[in-house]
Amino acid sequence: MNEPLTPLDDLLTVLDPEQIERDIFRGTSRPSLVPRVFGGQVAAQALVAAGRTVPEDRLPHSLHSYFLRPGDPEVPIVYTVDRIRDGRSFTTRRVVAVQHGRPIFHLSASFQTHEEGLEHQEPMPAAPDPLSLPTAAEMLPRHAHRFADPQLLDRLLDARAAVDLRYADEPPFAKVGEPREAKSQVWFRTNGKLADDPLLHICLATYVSDMTLLDSVLLAHGRGGWAVGDVVGASLDHAMWFHRPFRADEWLLYDQESPSASGGRALARGRIFTESGALAVSVIQEGLVRVPRG
Repeated sequence: MNEPLTPLDDLLTVLDPEQIERDIFRGTSRPSLVPRVFGGQVAAQALVAAGRTVPEDRLPHSLHSYFLRPGDPEVPIVYTVDRIRDGRSFTTRRVVAVQHGRPIFHLSASFQTHEEGLEHQEPMPAAPDPLSLPTAAEMLPRHAHRFADPQLLDRLLDARAAVDLRYADEPPFAKVGEPREAKSQVWFRTNGKLADDPLLHICLATYVSDMTLLDSVLLAHGRGGWAVGDVVGASLDHAMWFHRPFRADEWLLYDQESPSASGGRALARGRIFTESGALAVSVIQEGLVRVPRG
């Protein structure tokens, strides 16, 4: 008798788009918390598609992407990969995600063979021990009375089942109306071990990187976000730089801040550190952040 799939198994299936032609892939979507495809999922699927057209000894060192239209979670997403360049050290790919005959997402990614070079990094900021922090199952029910939708608690718990994500401080929806410093920290790791495939770990981090990055924006204004209905938001673009090896099934600290918000948009940036203090990833995103009228 086959054992049922774990939430992590289900997520890994979604992040494994089917190859239907040489440079064409097709992906499905997980149930979404909002009526559109989760941006981190599209970015991760696109990076997987790009990575499968690249020699195995080359890994992503950067990606730059734009979210063009809301994705339909009920319809497969087709990813077409354009082989821009194959150099001696670097490989460049462009990926377009299409639904209903129109592009919904665009990604450019660069891959590099491993090289030795100069080394320095910012120090890891202070953060509490991840095991001292409440899990989603312990934290979210305490704030369910604030959610705009009574069914949101179950959907949030389902969305967080594959990834153990723990807030270092209270999330934005915990203290609505109380502006705080525009900084946020979360620890995360997958709820289960992953295969020893570096591209898989990079794609898992890409998936998680879009979950909480705009929290720092909300904190600065005492807003609870879409969960409580006092802000309408969406990712506009997303960029990542992968500096050092890491495992997504081991604790990673996601340190996030927002330097600016204006014109209905907000900028957020993040740094992902390994538990040992290595700076593994840098992230920058601009998001749409609107206050509902009326």
